[in-house]
Amino acid sequence: MNEFSHLDIVDRQIIAALQDDAMLSSAALAERVGASAASCWRRIKVLESTGVLRGAVRLVDAEKLGCAINIICQVRLKNHAPETVTAFVGFMQDQSEIMDCYSMSGDWDYLLRIAVGTVSDYERFLMRTLLRHSSVGTASSHFALSQVKYKTALPV
Repeated sequence: MNEFSHLDIVDRQIIAALQDDAMLSSAALAERVGASAASCWRRIKVLESTGVLRGAVRLVDAEKLGCAINIICQVRLKNHAPETVTAFVGFMQDQSEIMDCYSMSGDWDYLLRIAVGTVSDYERFLMRTLLRHSSVGTASSHFALSQVKYKTALPV
């Protein structure tokens, strides 16, 4: 049982509603979940203080911003020494093109989702940045042809 299994139906409805629209007013949220605005506000504060709810963001259309090319890149480190892993993780945090980075089991150490505007932009990033980092042994890139599904909301 996880530490948040105690969430009741109203908490879960609040989470679902805010994942759908983080800009909902307290009144609109209260109406949607069938609770008072004051109750919703208190519940949100508890959800924030326990870390269930984190910062609110606005989703951006990547194509309209010129970053519509998604590359899935698998990375293998040169070795798994703690200092190598630490250097790689720090490096990932500093790269604005890297949207997601997952430590993986299996043949590859990390899986990245990289967003760029053009194939040339990715080639520059790959050749001049990623592969030149001292922790990176090799990488394999796969270009997404289309986005079939994209979600930001977790099931509650």
